[in-house]
Amino acid sequence: MAANARSVGIGEFESNCGLLLDEVAATGETLVVTKEGKPLAKVVPFEKPRPLIGSVLWEKDIVSPLDETWDAES
Repeated sequence: MAANARSVGIGEFESNCGLLLDEVAATGETLVVTKEGKPLAKVVPFEKPRPLIGSVLWEKDIVSPLDETWDAES
């Protein structure tokens, strides 16, 4: 389990699902749902994906043949 994870039984999770999800969103802490004392599922807060703008490098033309002669056997 995560170090700062709170655990709840599946019955409590079923009864209070909405409240528990709101708590995870508000606190940012992980919630582990257990069944008969064994971990069953992990609920983690949603993280908005990083934008991809600026993350791609332009490397000129990478598909055209090179102006070099080479031998695949050597």
